[in-house]
Amino acid sequence: MKLTERLGLDGIRNAAEILKRGGLVAFPTETVYGLGANALDAAAVAGIFEAKQRPGWDPLIVHVSSRLMVDRIAEVSDEAERLMARFWPGPLTLLLPRKVTVPDAVTSGRDLVGVRMPNHPIALELIRLAGVPIAAPSANRFGRTSPTTAAHVLTDLDGRIDAILDGGPTSVGVESTVLDVAAKVVYRPGAISLEVLGEGFSMFSGSVGESPESLPSPGVGIRHYAPRARLILVAGQAEVEQVVDGLEAQVGVMLPTGWTARAASAVFDWGEWTDQEVLAQRVFAGLRALDAAGVSVIVCPRPLGEGLGAALRDRLEKAARPR
Repeated sequence: MKLTERLGLDGIRNAAEILKRGGLVAFPTETVYGLGANALDAAAVAGIFEAKQRPGWDPLIVHVSSRLMVDRIAEVSDEAERLMARFWPGPLTLLLPRKVTVPDAVTSGRDLVGVRMPNHPIALELIRLAGVPIAAPSANRFGRTSPTTAAHVLTDLDGRIDAILDGGPTSVGVESTVLDVAAKVVYRPGAISLEVLGEGFSMFSGSVGESPESLPSPGVGIRHYAPRARLILVAGQAEVEQVVDGLEAQVGVMLPTGWTARAASAVFDWGEWTDQEVLAQRVFAGLRALDAAGVSVIVCPRPLGEGLGAALRDRLEKAARPR
């Protein structure tokens, strides 16, 4: 099997040429690593779904490097302009009316396309050099734990994609907030929270089945972000000890600093319990590390609070859903 080419910082131009030829390149953003293809090339976009084994009903987010690039793919309202000016580049995806230039596969046939400008120099330079908007979901097998390092990408996709740009660990660690601009509905929480967005915005409260015709947004409703081990969520420090003690299995624990889990087979130092930024940066790395340790069950406390706390709960609750 062909090995994925691992490119350093001087490989951005090579990666851009691969994208221009219709290839697949994984690259870092501030949130997680994305698996990119030319968003205007239907065949290239199909390659994303094949490499990830992603169902066609799950839409993609399109990444841009400039405000002008948005006009190639979407209609922009005054409200969208305001949000772009305030939050871009950054971890906010806007669902906007698509233009005919966007292949159906990108949006799963829906009329809205998710667009964001990542706040990462490698991602921005890659898109600029490629000269086209880049469709890019997270660079992992569908449903698996999201990648926050190049090594995570290679674990899932080595030999299935053309190249990866290694930019080190990501800084935010959870995927972008996804906002339907016209409806003022947040479909996926992230670092840009409802509190930050301000009054008038609400969280999506509907549900979708396991095999919908198409999802209204990436990251909605289905089991996702999941480790290989069974994930059990608990309320706090005392329940960590209680649950671990009662399990007859190889147990790993996402363990905040200063907490104990004496009967655990493996622990991952998750960071200070009150530091949401660190918890978000480390959550997916921790789940992957405990999987690599060979545990069959992972016990994880539910983070508290709003903002990144809500984003973390969203990811962990989806990851803990039964197969």
